[in-house]
Amino acid sequence: MNGKVTLITGGTRGIGKGLVETFVSAGSHVAFTYRSSHQASDELVDALKTSEVKIKGYASDAADYVQAENLVKQVLEDFGTIDVLINNAGITRDTLMLRMSEEQWDDVIHTNLKSAFNLTKQVLRPMMKARSGSIINMSSVVGVFGNAGQANYAASKAGLIGFTKSIAKELGSRNIRCNAIAPGFIETEMTGELSEETMKQYLQNIPLNRLGKVEDVAKLALFLASDDSSYLTGQVLSVCGGLNI
Repeated sequence: MNGKVTLITGGTRGIGKGLVETFVSAGSHVAFTYRSSHQASDELVDALKTSEVKIKGYASDAADYVQAENLVKQVLEDFGTIDVLINNAGITRDTLMLRMSEEQWDDVIHTNLKSAFNLTKQVLRPMMKARSGSIINMSSVVGVFGNAGQANYAASKAGLIGFTKSIAKELGSRNIRCNAIAPGFIETEMTGELSEETMKQYLQNIPLNRLGKVEDVAKLALFLASDDSSYLTGQVLSVCGGLNI
């Protein structure tokens, strides 16, 4: 990844932060987005910056088309190109369908699904000009088999799978690849809030009997971004410890 430029949405915490750390350590220049936490962005940049690798955070809402357009223009101005796009920005608004509000539905669909359209649309021209690129969409095992209380989240993540396959077919002839990662239960701030009893129930359904680590997802993303996966496109790869077997 030496010298390549990677754009990661939602890069200041959880899987996104792990992606930023992993790609910087692999020698990639990294541009990442955040919605509000300037302090978290600054701390991440300070912790990772080196003389060899450029890293910069941008306050931008990936779900907003105009902001996404302006973001990509600024990244191209700052970095010169975009070789890899990772659509990682995502939220949850979990509740049963009977209680789910229109706002809870719209928030999740816009942040998780529309953001992927917004950013992918903007990076296509520079990637097509370079006749090279890797787009990675962060889906979920919930998008594969659904989950009670997460109809909005499952729909957004299932949508990303269809989006991934379509983009792969459209752009394969231009040497632009598009793949999706479907994480299972990964150790993040969100899973840290789960009760011990809830955690036991989850682990009963995971053959490897443990939660995944952020690094497990990030290393797969690194593989999909690199030339080592040059013949992989349109695929959905699960990182779930066997949860979806």
